[in-house]
Amino acid sequence: MSCTTILVGKKCSYDGSTLVARTEDSQNGVFTPKKMAFVSPKQQPPVYRSVLSSFEMMLPDNPLAYTSVPDALGKDGIWGAAGVNEVNVAMSATETITTNARVLGADPLVASGIGEEDMLTLVLPYIHSAREGVLRLGEILEQYGTYESNGIAFSDENEIWWLETVGGHHWIARRVPDDAYVTNPNQLGIDYFEFNNPEDYLASADIREFVSKYHLDLTYSNEHFNPRYAFGSQKDKDRHYNTPRAWFMQKYLNPEIEQDPRSFAIPWCRKPYRKVTIEDVKYVLSSHYQDTVYDPYGPEGNAQTQRSFRPIGINRTSQTALLQIRSDQPKEISAIQWMSFGAMPFATFVPFFTQVKDMPDYFTNTNEDVSTNNFYWMNRLIAVMADAHFYQHEASIEDYIERTMALGHAMIHDVEEALAAGESVNLTQKNQDMSDAIQQETQLLLNKVVFDASNLMTNRFSLSD
Repeated sequence: MSCTTILVGKKCSYDGSTLVARTEDSQNGVFTPKKMAFVSPKQQPPVYRSVLSSFEMMLPDNPLAYTSVPDALGKDGIWGAAGVNEVNVAMSATETITTNARVLGADPLVASGIGEEDMLTLVLPYIHSAREGVLRLGEILEQYGTYESNGIAFSDENEIWWLETVGGHHWIARRVPDDAYVTNPNQLGIDYFEFNNPEDYLASADIREFVSKYHLDLTYSNEHFNPRYAFGSQKDKDRHYNTPRAWFMQKYLNPEIEQDPRSFAIPWCRKPYRKVTIEDVKYVLSSHYQDTVYDPYGPEGNAQTQRSFRPIGINRTSQTALLQIRSDQPKEISAIQWMSFGAMPFATFVPFFTQVKDMPDYFTNTNEDVSTNNFYWMNRLIAVMADAHFYQHEASIEDYIERTMALGHAMIHDVEEALAAGESVNLTQKNQDMSDAIQQETQLLLNKVVFDASNLMTNRFSLSD
């Protein structure tokens, strides 16, 4: 799997919330239908069994309820992807990352271990803080191992943590600075680590001995330890598939800084030039290198440059979840899960309150057949038709995104004001109302795109009777 992650600390987000967002992108040539889900404690299995490996584990008997975004068909397992539990702790799992032969030779991947398929289900229902999430997943990794290299985000109203697996059984984690954002594009990203600062850095118990024994530290003695050098990769593929994505996100959030899109020195985190909004996250996760020679839709560059780099807003995005945890609101509305399905340049973000008992059918009824009765397939249809004449449809899509996201913000404000006034609010109904409005707006966009695309067909002719 290939994904793109952005994390925004509470002191640089527009409203003081923690923001965790990730596109979930299928492999090339694969399009994985996704849906939203609410998992009650009774639905959580007492014994967990993987589909893609032989992993099996008894689970604690006191799970919390949580939201998730599982695969709609389930043939490869759950793949819960992103969610918030009933105590407003969020998890996004996972960002596939890179490693190197030195690490894999010292601690090989474990075929019978856990992977992206499993992690959300094994961890999110049992944690009460972001730090607890790191420690629980770390314990499972050390005991059972993993068959792939991944990065995982945890957040609560106070902090965000980012964990990266190192080989089969080892891991490191860093607390995201409150005044910074993080960009992570399918690479092991952490580039600074302090072994003696458990407030901000955590790792498997023997990480220092592991690094020393296998000569993994590539920094000089007078420099700080750089996990990216020790555990990550510097491949030609990274220069075209990974680093340009970090470059574009940082170019947008720090336009005053000049960087090379192929550089291996693009920092893991930065302080943005201004505070970051939901719309900023939407924009960078929709990126196709706008206003550069690398834009496949753009007038600049040529056939070679326009295909040089892998876009962030790629065609095979299955879902994108932005997990927002706010500290200035009542607990029942402090967590918001913004959802998008399909290719991000053509899709919108829709907010849902997570402290409910169910999610709207329009977002949960995805199946294998293309249909206009669910949000996943509607977005796929719009993207497929609009792609060929991107700029002719761009204004309609931009108007749709702005209008629908404005509806989302308005819904959130209405609920906040009602609760502040002492009124009772049915959050399940508010989510349903939001879904109904999005369904109507998305149908109108589909109507418009079909009409405009019909007039742009190759077999058109100007004369008619």
